[in-house]
Amino acid sequence: MSIAIENNIPLPQERKRNSYPYKSMDIGDSFFIDNIAMNIVCNNNYQTAKRTGMKFTARREGNGVRVWRIE
Repeated sequence: MSIAIENNIPLPQERKRNSYPYKSMDIGDSFFIDNIAMNIVCNNNYQTAKRTGMKFTARREGNGVRVWRIE
């Protein structure tokens, strides 16, 4: 097996993680995300809560989801 070495191949753009404003939220603050699945938002809430110690809750609102910081 032979593996070819190539050069002048551009590096792909870095994958951008969510840009939700978790870190700038105070208790009681909320934000709305339009056209997104609830499980995606809840997964992001869980991962952010693990990293930061903050707590969040989410509720469906029309076609989107609203997230509140609760602790």
